[in-house]
Amino acid sequence: MKLTETEFVAKTEADDHAQTAPPVSVWLIEDNQNFRVTLSRVVNGMAGIKCTNQFSNAEDALDALHAGAVPDVVLLDVGLPGINGIDAIKQIKTLSPTTRIVMLTVFDDHEKVFKAVCAGASGYLLKPSNTAAIVRSIKEAISGGAPMTPQVAKSVLDMLSGRAAPKPVQILTSREQSVLRLMAQGSGMKGIAEELELSYHTVDSHLRNIYAKLHVHTSTAAVAKAVKEGLL
Repeated sequence: MKLTETEFVAKTEADDHAQTAPPVSVWLIEDNQNFRVTLSRVVNGMAGIKCTNQFSNAEDALDALHAGAVPDVVLLDVGLPGINGIDAIKQIKTLSPTTRIVMLTVFDDHEKVFKAVCAGASGYLLKPSNTAAIVRSIKEAISGGAPMTPQVAKSVLDMLSGRAAPKPVQILTSREQSVLRLMAQGSGMKGIAEELELSYHTVDSHLRNIYAKLHVHTSTAAVAKAVKEGLL
């Protein structure tokens, strides 16, 4: 199909941007050296993504953040020596609010993962995980998604139900419900925009309205509270 001049220019600019755009920066904070090395190889094998730093503890990573380095995504072990993963989340988000954090944990570490999600983590990744799961989790985090399992959502629900005097929840519009339902299924903002045939900015606007109505600050908490209130 022949492109118009405007379409040709737009496609050329998009192609040039794709070729010149810097890779997504991923940091690994993991005290198990063998797992850290293996995970870095997986990350560096992903197109457009690069493992730019590896740390065996949170203290060294925080020093790098203080020095001005800012990663797009951090893969953070829950059980670290010194400053543990959950305590590190708050410090990382304070220094770099836009950085997405995906927790690394073993299967039976759910309680810590629940706390991490509520502290601001974007989701979690079981270790060891296969390559597909690692790629999926990182891409979901980059696109604004929140990879989680029903167990995580249930725990967040339990924590929300324990809070005193919750604020009344406003009813979500049908479009907001659609956005939240897709997010609960693991879709990121880009995927939601494509599925609902909306612009990225429109989805972002809907998400902000959802947060305001549900009185939450993360997508995980939004999904949990919407389920609890029977809004989904």
